[in-house]
Amino acid sequence: MQAPMAGWALCMALMLAALAGVVGESRYQKFLRQHVVEPQTSELAEHRYCEMMLARRRVTAPGRPCKPSNTFVHAPAKELVAACTQEPDATGFHSTPAPLGLTACRLRGRDTRPPCAYRALQLHHHVRVACQGGLPVHLAGTHAPLQ
Repeated sequence: MQAPMAGWALCMALMLAALAGVVGESRYQKFLRQHVVEPQTSELAEHRYCEMMLARRRVTAPGRPCKPSNTFVHAPAKELVAACTQEPDATGFHSTPAPLGLTACRLRGRDTRPPCAYRALQLHHHVRVACQGGLPVHLAGTHAPLQ
């Protein structure tokens, strides 16, 4: 009876250790971890960028479903904080004053079970965010600059 209990305890300890860096983070810190990569990590091949960065930033993890999409913004965090000073649109979201470089990652196919395969699209768009306490806490989408 000791072996199954020891295995369960080890499993729980490993799971708690993996979550330790995520549990105490604020919504703003989570937003930064999931969306801000400045400068853009360039040592990765474009076709592997999304898979590697999503894993590196703990957005995806073994045993969890693949996230359908995620956007990485390649600008200083202050550029996204500046969006929170802008007037919100009709839906309550704020847009960055200037377009920013970003990588939009979209899951290939419909299967959300790992291994996760993404396609990357490089864009230069305004970023829409939800703000709380003057800080961005949710990336709501992007939109092309007006021509």
